[in-house]
Amino acid sequence: MPLEGRTAIVTGAGGGLGRQHALYLARKGARVLVNDLGQDAAMAVADEIRAAGGQALAFAGSVTDEAAVGEMVGRVLAEWGRIDILVNNAGILRDKSFGKMDLADFRLVVDVHLMGAAICCKAVWDAMRGQKYGRIVMTTSSSGLYGNFGQANYGAAKMALVGLMQTLAIEGAKYGIKVNCLAPTAYTRMMEGILPQEQLDTLDPALVSPALLPLVVEDAPTRAILCAGAGHFARAYVTLTEGTFVGGGEDAGERLMMAWDAVSSSTHQIVPEYGFTQAEREVASAWRHAANRT
Repeated sequence: MPLEGRTAIVTGAGGGLGRQHALYLARKGARVLVNDLGQDAAMAVADEIRAAGGQALAFAGSVTDEAAVGEMVGRVLAEWGRIDILVNNAGILRDKSFGKMDLADFRLVVDVHLMGAAICCKAVWDAMRGQKYGRIVMTTSSSGLYGNFGQANYGAAKMALVGLMQTLAIEGAKYGIKVNCLAPTAYTRMMEGILPQEQLDTLDPALVSPALLPLVVEDAPTRAILCAGAGHFARAYVTLTEGTFVGGGEDAGERLMMAWDAVSSSTHQIVPEYGFTQAEREVASAWRHAANRT
């Protein structure tokens, strides 16, 4: 029971991947609040957990509703006294090629995935800071990391969650808050029609949920992007190449084109500790170039 004594909130947990997440965390000892838009769906999963001997609460509400999310967090604190784990799983799809996409659908997807996660993180942040402990998991996607046709809205929201993770992990470090991303591939209603059925059958959502464990235990990493599907697990990284100094001048663009291979080379690439690493390396390169000229 590696999560015994811990409390968790899983959003969008009334079915599909979220349901599997909630059941898995409960089996590992966590007390789980099951969130979903529908009360019946949330209650059914909470009942499953209780029937298996676990502790669970059900809460119906949208992650985009700040008042509802605040009430949800308050209920967990009133019932269990702390919040250790937040799994931001709630999401929707509105797939279309960008040329045919209505901007209202773009806003809706960004609102649910990005703003919903931000609202939930904000709601638990003070409690986690106060107890000097917290584990937050964002649900990103290969659509955000690498792109997928017809998912401009979804991909933009999912990559934005990586950026949210990066900064919250830095700001939460001194309070014992660790923030990571999970990029799942699972057969849910959101995946129907995207892949052939024989491939979908291998993507059981239950095979993804074990990826949560290393991200939410006491010695979890922080700022990890973990990809999971069909029992396979891999890490994704946002890297920075070593690059090369080109300088300025009227022909800087042309010289950059000539140096493109050197700028793009993955040899000596790094995973930056923070965003300002880029500026530090650029200034250092310029200084080295100036020193060499003198």
